[in-house]
Amino acid sequence: MKAFRGARGVFLSFIPLPALLWMAGCHSYHVETTVENRTSGSIQLLEVDYPSASFGANKLAAGESFPYRIQLRGNGSLKVQYTGSDGKQVQVEGPTLAERQEGRIAIILLPGGRVEFHPQLMPQP
Repeated sequence: MKAFRGARGVFLSFIPLPALLWMAGCHSYHVETTVENRTSGSIQLLEVDYPSASFGANKLAAGESFPYRIQLRGNGSLKVQYTGSDGKQVQVEGPTLAERQEGRIAIILLPGGRVEFHPQLMPQP
């Protein structure tokens, strides 16, 4: 009988942790981001800034895509900068993002320093 109580006690001690996590609403909000280089040349020093962090790549060849998963902390604008194949630096400000948004956003780099943003984001809860 003691062995049964010990096993039951151990089993019951694990129940509160998952229940607490479920009740706390642990949900990690992410935005799947993809940068596509359609400039017709390679680019260098790509940097994408978003609220509270940034990511980038040293080089992105023409036609290449760079996927990255971000988690938003705070609110602010999405900003893209890179150096084109002609040596000119491009800086473009994109849409405003908010903490707890999730979904996808495509960033398409086009000739002439133009950038298109295609967000598919859920509004923040």
